[in-house]
Amino acid sequence: LWRLGYCARLLKTNHFRTAASNTSFPAVWMLLAQHSGTIPGLFVVVKKNTLFTMPETVEDKTNPELYLPHPGVRGMTLLNREAFKRTLLVPALKVKKEIVHRVLKSLKQSVLQRPGLKRVVEDPEDEDSRFVILDPHKVPEFSLGESEQQVLKQLNVPPVVCKYQLELGYENFKTEEILRAVLPEGQEVTSGFSRVGHIAHLNLRDHQLPYRHLIGQVIMDKNPGVTCVVNKTNIIDSTYRNFEMEVLAGENNLVTKVKENNISYELDFSKVYWNPRLSTEHGRIVGLLRAGDFLFDVFAGIGPFAIPAAKRQCRVFANDLNPDSYSWLLHNCQLNKVHTKVKAFNMDGRAFLRGPVREELSKELPLLGEEQKTAFHIVMNLPALAVEFLDVFRHLLVGEPCSAAGLPTVHCYGFSKHSDPARDIQERAEAVLGTSLAGRCSTFLVRNVAPNKEMLCLSFQIPAEVLYKRPCP
Repeated sequence: LWRLGYCARLLKTNHFRTAASNTSFPAVWMLLAQHSGTIPGLFVVVKKNTLFTMPETVEDKTNPELYLPHPGVRGMTLLNREAFKRTLLVPALKVKKEIVHRVLKSLKQSVLQRPGLKRVVEDPEDEDSRFVILDPHKVPEFSLGESEQQVLKQLNVPPVVCKYQLELGYENFKTEEILRAVLPEGQEVTSGFSRVGHIAHLNLRDHQLPYRHLIGQVIMDKNPGVTCVVNKTNIIDSTYRNFEMEVLAGENNLVTKVKENNISYELDFSKVYWNPRLSTEHGRIVGLLRAGDFLFDVFAGIGPFAIPAAKRQCRVFANDLNPDSYSWLLHNCQLNKVHTKVKAFNMDGRAFLRGPVREELSKELPLLGEEQKTAFHIVMNLPALAVEFLDVFRHLLVGEPCSAAGLPTVHCYGFSKHSDPARDIQERAEAVLGTSLAGRCSTFLVRNVAPNKEMLCLSFQIPAEVLYKRPCP
């Protein structure tokens, strides 16, 4: 054990500080074995287990062709579905049609599962029988295992495996399998996307751009309900939070309808910001609110915080600088019948805080009594810039501070690439506010945006010494 610990330290010191941090497992075990000497058997066992836990390796060795389209599709840029066809010999069982369902149920682990593929096909030479198609990976070398043979014996089915000519086509391959067969070998394949109503939104890498229209068509083919596929062509504009996009496949209709947390929204995806990955965060913040609370949404977008808050009987002030976002905010308030509960503004965030927000806080905070339970929440969801807006709260109000319980709570979002993102965003906020938030704030990790880039929410009550400027005697 002491030697094992020494070897681990040696690995960390001599290898992990170098550029060769992706050292393969076999090389690592060889290095350990060199320095262990006394327990070589341990490394042999571990190496075997490591390989055993990778089913894709075993799967490829058994029959790699089963999950590969015809090799002639490599380099295709315009989709030709017919070119993906190929014929393979696969194992099959000949079964009387009256017991097919019992056989399928008993051998469900061994039956071939592929998109759009019939597991049971007719026997052209015997109308009373059917062929049950088996998975070559589960039935290697056309030979059934002991357990499968016992099952068939109980069903009075001869355990004889036939060779069946199976034709696989475009419809039988998964999205990733198709793209992996088309793109140059060794290049990254991206089959993931964001779904916004009928729109699929991709972020393609440079090496994928020559194949972008094919990728768009495949995504549309393989995802029912997707009728438009777009690719982002530039980074998000920090002013209006929208970005340029190219339609890769389908109809050029970017006005769509989405549903989040049982609330419907309509939007023009090319002109406003919408991220379906923020659904949980919207619900988390709205869950903190109670009827009668105030919500000031500084960067409201089309209303994913404001509208559900209004439905909880909160008093809502929602603002967005983007005129299109403002228009869709008004539209969605009408759509959800909360237009009388939301006061909407089309202003710069600073002007909104120094205008309507300061006016409302100046009016409401002095009215709070000791038993008053009204809470004031300020949401600032503009991760690229929101922390820089916190200086607005310095001496925003004039007069004697209200009770500590009545001080407004800010939920400020930000990005961080720091090794300690929570400490990073707190320190940046403290620098702008001019005071310490130690013991007075909480940080919530919203999501991982990119490798080494996190989105966080910093929540804190604005300290009285920051918010209030006391009048001169």
